[in-house]
Amino acid sequence: MPSRCHLAVTYQLDSHSSHDSMMAGMSHDDLATLDTAAPARRDHEPPPAPSPWRRRIVVVGLLLAALNLRPAVTSLGPLLKEVRDDLGMSGTIAGLLTSMPAACFAVFGVTAPRLARRFGPGAVVCTGLAAIATGLALRPFAGGTVAFLCASALGLAGIAVSNILMPVIVKGWFPDRVGTMTGLYSMGLSLGTASAAAITVPMTDALGGSWRAGLGVWAVLAGVAMLPWLFLARDRDHRPSEQPAAPDPAADRSASGPAAPAIRITRSPTAWAMAVFFGLQSTAAYITMGWMPQIFRDAGVSASTSGVLLAVTMAMGVPLAFVLPRTAARLRNQGVLAVVLGVCGLIGYVGLWLAPAGGAWVWAVLLGVANCAFPLALTMISMRARTSAGVVRLSAFAQSTGYLLSIPGPLLVGTLYQHSGGWGPPLALMAGLMVPQIVTGLIAGRDRTLEDEM
Repeated sequence: MPSRCHLAVTYQLDSHSSHDSMMAGMSHDDLATLDTAAPARRDHEPPPAPSPWRRRIVVVGLLLAALNLRPAVTSLGPLLKEVRDDLGMSGTIAGLLTSMPAACFAVFGVTAPRLARRFGPGAVVCTGLAAIATGLALRPFAGGTVAFLCASALGLAGIAVSNILMPVIVKGWFPDRVGTMTGLYSMGLSLGTASAAAITVPMTDALGGSWRAGLGVWAVLAGVAMLPWLFLARDRDHRPSEQPAAPDPAADRSASGPAAPAIRITRSPTAWAMAVFFGLQSTAAYITMGWMPQIFRDAGVSASTSGVLLAVTMAMGVPLAFVLPRTAARLRNQGVLAVVLGVCGLIGYVGLWLAPAGGAWVWAVLLGVANCAFPLALTMISMRARTSAGVVRLSAFAQSTGYLLSIPGPLLVGTLYQHSGGWGPPLALMAGLMVPQIVTGLIAGRDRTLEDEM
């Protein structure tokens, strides 16, 4: 789940625009936000081009990182019952556990740009993957609920900073292939999400039937993903260049002119629409990942089949996450795609309410399509800003604010489930949230940019 990790619009860089004009067109606040600022260069000197072998290492690193940004969450869903029974978790605490991804993404994700400015994005992503590996390795040794929550929070903090910085790295290293690289990265993220849901239960059985072994084994994959980033973390000489994606009217002033006023992103209607849309789709995604296996199990479906059904939901994102960003990038208004995905989610939740076991495979597919609102949201983030600085700011604001807004959803579902004794009220809540998601998707999909609104 899923950073603008999957930004799908190709930015055409103007190689003839001067370095001074670009800097004059950005506000002091914009310049402070750039997390990949290049070293100072003489006037009109172009930024150094990355060598092909470095770009190949970045491709491998992106794919391996993408594979590790969701297993910490989706591996838990199929084994949530066993974890709850062993650690004595109530339904409310389990709801808190399923809300933790959104909470950690909101709290820790906002620190990513500042950390990247100081240490470089490669070093921060490498540290994030180390945190994921450590958190997943510690979870099996948790003797109680508090220790389990703390270990989970450590891994989720690593995911949070990587989520924010992945799209920045894609934009910086592949400015001519943002759509393609975003689709490839999105496909890797979906593949990791689906794989963790599908094979965690069989792997747990093969390792002796303990949920501790089944969850802990995913730390190995995170450790492997660190290898290319260890090299990139030391690569201090090359920093991807930051240039406007299109000529900015503000850039017409001379370098000696007054600085532009700082952009206050909280005054942008588009930024707020993006944040709310991102928050609602995150709410739906984490409720699905955290609770869907339990819904099927309560309906009489076996644990292994419930895990496979969740895997089907996540696997729908593998092809769609590659196609959807490219399709969205060709449209001036992406609102129609937000409507289609929202309607699929609405039908899926109603189906789970009426016939959870009878139409299980259909609902799994429909909810998988609805979950592709995540790559759509990240694609729209890239299209709602014309400069790299604007993209970084919008990505950090929309994701951090959106994840903050999504925290109560999974927790409320767990509370409703515990007190109602069934899935009717929780599923009614999930279906109801699809309506504002569609509305905010229509607003966020309009053809306008952050810079124009400011």
